[in-house]
Amino acid sequence: MAQRYSRDTAVTASLSPSPGGGTGFVGRALTQLLRSRGHQVTHVSRQGGKDRITWEELSHSGLPLCDAVVNLAGENVLNPFRRWGDAFCREVISSRVETTKALAEAIAAAEQPPRAWVLVTGVGFYRPSPTAEYTEDSPGGDFDFFSRLVSSWEAAALIPGSPTRGVVVRSGVVLGRDGGAISQMLLPFRLGLGGPMGSGLQPFPWIHIQDLSGIVCHALEKESVQGILNGVAPSSPGTSNGTFAQELAAALGRPALLPVPAWAVRAVFGAERAVMLLEGQRVLPKRTLESGYSFIFPELPAALRDIVA
Repeated sequence: MAQRYSRDTAVTASLSPSPGGGTGFVGRALTQLLRSRGHQVTHVSRQGGKDRITWEELSHSGLPLCDAVVNLAGENVLNPFRRWGDAFCREVISSRVETTKALAEAIAAAEQPPRAWVLVTGVGFYRPSPTAEYTEDSPGGDFDFFSRLVSSWEAAALIPGSPTRGVVVRSGVVLGRDGGAISQMLLPFRLGLGGPMGSGLQPFPWIHIQDLSGIVCHALEKESVQGILNGVAPSSPGTSNGTFAQELAAALGRPALLPVPAWAVRAVFGAERAVMLLEGQRVLPKRTLESGYSFIFPELPAALRDIVA
């Protein structure tokens, strides 16, 4: 049974400067879900305001009294308007590792620490492979920039000896109506100009925004949940990039005939980032299902119909 918190409050962290706070794509959905379930939510962001504190206030005054902390902060790695170089790499690392470290230190210093601490990272922890399948117990985190980033990110969340229950959700590509990957794909696909990236054979680990929010909420409310959870749909291991392109086109009633050549992806994103799009992992949500979470959108066609409706 999920247990309600005695104080019914949660702190979510983001880097968003917008007035909506905690308010990136995932943060908005999670905030809406938590509030619909009776929780109060305070955001940590770059700007203060109603129901929010700044990172500077967190550093000086400590963590507000709360039952749970969630970190969703992170610079968008696949921002096509940012050149992949040392400066951007430092931002990508800092926006994840340093924010996580700041929250972990605030939790450790709190007189009344929260009961749960949830960090959302990524399936980039696992080595891309067309055939290998990964569960939460699979090794990884030590073979390229992104896998090492996830390792550092998750290590920063550790609070030795803390009574606070820790959960890490390794998310796949998040699909939703108001942002994320699909927001950049809809126009070309609506025009009939969409298609797979590269060969289209690479695995495409995905999750609907409602399920990622649902898993985080599940982790907050269910006291027995701790450790690593894979945030991917149960049918995700059988989804390729080409299958995704076909299903998105079908949901829109359009063809998917124009593949994006691998060289074009590398030209836009750089070779290192292009790996995230041209290769992929077959990831299983084994512990997520075993923990009792029931997916709202386990299958891709229904997830896409909901998004493009």
